[in-house]
Amino acid sequence: MPENNEKILNVTSIEELLKSKQGEIVELPPFSDDVPFVARLKRPSMMAMVKTGKIPNELLVEANKLFAGGASAVVANSIDKDMMNNLFSILETICRESFVEPTYEQLVQNGIELTDEQQLFVFSYTQRGIDTLKSFRE
Repeated sequence: MPENNEKILNVTSIEELLKSKQGEIVELPPFSDDVPFVARLKRPSMMAMVKTGKIPNELLVEANKLFAGGASAVVANSIDKDMMNNLFSILETICRESFVEPTYEQLVQNGIELTDEQQLFVFSYTQRGIDTLKSFRE
């Protein structure tokens, strides 16, 4: 019999894992006050993106800084044009891998560009999940 404060763990079912792979519905910062932006996002593996070459070797240093310190730390310390271009390339890759519905490709095909705030929001979501996004709402 577990102690009062011990949590009983159950094995996660395959069905639950498959459902989580579909992503979750998230409200992103809007494009304008009267146009909310709600999408289905997933949290892609950064290691898998590096392994598959979606984040190329030449961007690994910047990607590591981004993942370790967050986008704001990289931007605050970046005055190098190439580094900023690399940062935006990494953010775009993360967005491309994160959007389930609509897909990032659908946004691009329709001429819809994500704002800087939306890109940073998606990055924050991929790193820490939905709970960390509450600060964007306040």
